[in-house]
Amino acid sequence: MKNIKILVFALTVVSFYNCKEVKKESSDAMDEAQETMEEMTVDKTVETIKFMMEPKSDSNVKGDVTFTEEEGEVSMTAMLSGLSEGEHAIHIHQTADCSAADGSSTGGHWNPTNEPHGKWDATEGYHKGDIGNFTADAEGNATVEFSTDEWCIGCDDENKNILGKGVIVHQGVDDYTSQPSGAAGARVSCAGIIE
Repeated sequence: MKNIKILVFALTVVSFYNCKEVKKESSDAMDEAQETMEEMTVDKTVETIKFMMEPKSDSNVKGDVTFTEEEGEVSMTAMLSGLSEGEHAIHIHQTADCSAADGSSTGGHWNPTNEPHGKWDATEGYHKGDIGNFTADAEGNATVEFSTDEWCIGCDDENKNILGKGVIVHQGVDDYTSQPSGAAGARVSCAGIIE
């Protein structure tokens, strides 16, 4: 009888020890999973700037533009109104100065790599600000969406950093060939990209 009590006691101790080990392993696994989730959260930082477009050259073109940077890519969304129906050009220009009535204070297209003007991704070259053309509907409204890994928001690479630049909407269409700006006509809306 004494042997049975000792055997039962020994089994109880072994069972208790095994349960404690399983619980410890489970706790360690949960800690690792939580650390992984925290690392994933830290890596997914999103930078967003939003600003208003103001009419220029006696137009009524206005709207807002949002730039969002996530995982090394910048996305631009422009919501515009007051346009004439049809195609128009939009570009990033050298400076964030919209003080001139005709938008000329923004300078030329942003071109930090000294390329010829052209269509985005053209093998002959293109400006970092050569976004391209978009179409306004019969009510004069348009949405422009564009994404690239060739821009950044506030990074140290001046060939990519869009802060301090201007966004210009043109009355006409970019022909992608005329130098240095595509002959897109009057600057009808302007905004400065500032943080």
